[in-house]
Amino acid sequence: MKLLRLILGLVIPPLGVFLTAGVGPTLLINVLLTLLGWLPGSIHAVWVIAKYEDKLGGEEVY
Repeated sequence: MKLLRLILGLVIPPLGVFLTAGVGPTLLINVLLTLLGWLPGSIHAVWVIAKYEDKLGGEEVY
């Protein structure tokens, strides 16, 4: 599941962030970064997806 979110985070950054963190400030930041350009949005999405699991104490969220 995390691999799918990472791939979506690279292709469609806001979708990957939405599937990982849901609706909130993180998604809004990612949408704004993606509007500035695909690369900043993708970098932020991969970072959020990679770090979200650490924030929860290593648990996978489904």
